[in-house]
Amino acid sequence: MKESRYFYVPGAAQQNELPPDEATHATRVLRLKEGDEIFLMDGVGSFFKAQITVAATHHCYYEILERQPQQPQWEGHFHLAIAPTKMIERMEWLVEKATEVGVDEISFLDCAFSERRIVKLPRLDKIAVSAVKQSHKAWKPALNDMETFKAFMEEPRSGRKYIAHCYEEVPRVNLFDELRKSSEEKDVTVLIGPEGDFSIDEVKLAVANGYQSVDLGKSRLRTETAGLAAVMMMQLAQQR
Repeated sequence: MKESRYFYVPGAAQQNELPPDEATHATRVLRLKEGDEIFLMDGVGSFFKAQITVAATHHCYYEILERQPQQPQWEGHFHLAIAPTKMIERMEWLVEKATEVGVDEISFLDCAFSERRIVKLPRLDKIAVSAVKQSHKAWKPALNDMETFKAFMEEPRSGRKYIAHCYEEVPRVNLFDELRKSSEEKDVTVLIGPEGDFSIDEVKLAVANGYQSVDLGKSRLRTETAGLAAVMMMQLAQQR
């Protein structure tokens, strides 16, 4: 059976041409031609069956044959807020894997012990797009630029909120156990700290702002591993 080809096209229903990068991939890498069938993903909940009408060197035009609205694969809005690692490759890995598993939003935190205070969103967004296509996700996660931990705390946020950390002196419960408890609140936000963990003051500030103190199990995890573990727990607890 011929493999289906998926392309990320924001606003796919309102236009008839693939974005430049996708057009190059379609015509020069995959060598698609007029009449070939493709699938478009708009990143906001719909797939589209389409047919190529013009395949030129730098342009690829299409005609939509069918809109295919998708249903969410999990309940609620999953938000991972994480302090990026010193080695940006680890955050790139996290964005890719978290997108493949399934997450709605990723924010980057500038914390007291952070070793990286700048992220390049365009690069991370390209990685997210590639992961969306690879995993056939109908929604692309929102990626938010770096902001201070304090600023993040000042933003109103609904749903269940958790901060994962390693301080023994602050009582913790297991994140997965909490997520599995029945609740009308389906939106979930989980905070993951930098390589040196959150500061104790940051943990106390989060708790004062309604975040529940949690652990991710008995193992001490690297930042990017902890972020992916949190996303997996959200998925396992609230998968449709």
